[in-house]
Amino acid sequence: MSATIAVYVHLPWCIRKCPYCDFNSHAALGRIPEQAYVAALLADLDADLALAAERTVTSVFLGGGTPSLFGAAAISALFSGLAARLPLATDVEITMEANPGTIEHGRFEAYAAAGINRVSIGAQSFDAGRLAALGRIHGPAEIVMAVAELRGAGILNFNLDLMYALPGQTPATAIADLRSALALQPAHLSHYQLTLEPGTAFYHRPPVLPDDDLAFEMQRDCSRELAAAGFAQYEVSAWARSGAQCRHNLNYWRFGDYLGIGAGAHGKVAMGGQIIRTEKPRLPREYMRRATAGDAANRRQVPAADLPFEYMLNALRLNEGFTLGDFERATGLASRTIEPGLMALAARTLLTDAGGRWRPTELGFRFLNELQAGFLPPDRGAKGPGELYTSPPRLGSQRDFRDIVRGLP
Repeated sequence: MSATIAVYVHLPWCIRKCPYCDFNSHAALGRIPEQAYVAALLADLDADLALAAERTVTSVFLGGGTPSLFGAAAISALFSGLAARLPLATDVEITMEANPGTIEHGRFEAYAAAGINRVSIGAQSFDAGRLAALGRIHGPAEIVMAVAELRGAGILNFNLDLMYALPGQTPATAIADLRSALALQPAHLSHYQLTLEPGTAFYHRPPVLPDDDLAFEMQRDCSRELAAAGFAQYEVSAWARSGAQCRHNLNYWRFGDYLGIGAGAHGKVAMGGQIIRTEKPRLPREYMRRATAGDAANRRQVPAADLPFEYMLNALRLNEGFTLGDFERATGLASRTIEPGLMALAARTLLTDAGGRWRPTELGFRFLNELQAGFLPPDRGAKGPGELYTSPPRLGSQRDFRDIVRGLP
């Protein structure tokens, strides 16, 4: 069992729901019950403390929703409560997602005083028309102002979320978006393709998107631009300057342990030779009621037959890949359980073994869905390329991998 653990905190309210968003977010129709929700979060954490077994917390991620709708006093109360319950590493990474349209002057200074030392800004685009088409509540100027506020607060470790393959976008305008983002000198950039997810407004009323060839051209050209700017790709959609990789997300992708508190949050913990998944109620009111009563978590043991797929759903996203020893330590399974799959996918040039470290080839990254599906349990079949996992989730998100596993035939 690892001596460390991460904590994900879900704050589910937004000003309004974006038409492409399939995360557990809810429009705030009135005043957000900040104090009551923080109390529910801490009660939820109390109920999960046995899963943490006094391990040191190395990262905390506040996702949503729009966490920056919460005031600094609520965030401070949350972190005070968390620190009183679990030991925090001296260099703990504490990230907050922020919408540029919700940042008031001086807000980041107050967040920094509360403990936030890393911010992920949902820029998505620097084109006003495309931001409007995406249903965003901000324009390009608000992104620039938010970054200025960050710098004024001394928070230099920040990520920008940026989408490509947007309605009406061309490779040239995708590059223009990226150059606008790079001009703000982020430490990290999450670059991911807009996809039409079931249950979203865009899925039911789809806009016209660039075709697959154009989307690939945008991804290729932007990747070259990022590399030339000094960013290294370490995951399918994540690029960072030296030393600025997101510790919290690396923990996910390396199949590390994490507690998940908040409405709809998921957690994963290895203990007692088992891997336990937790899930909290999605609706904020139900979550608060159950968390306050100490009964928010639904828990299940991950069957051994599902572990290879769940592990690969994470590890194969990383450029660094994994070793057979990594797999055995993370899952408790013998490496022979995946060796036939490794060999079959290597024969199709989707995987490569470089000195004992398995990683996707360039072709494998292009067809990552099919590559991951190669590790499904024998009684489950892939629906086909593109139908398993259409796009990497945004940084730190809780679009949980279990939902995908559960939805397979």
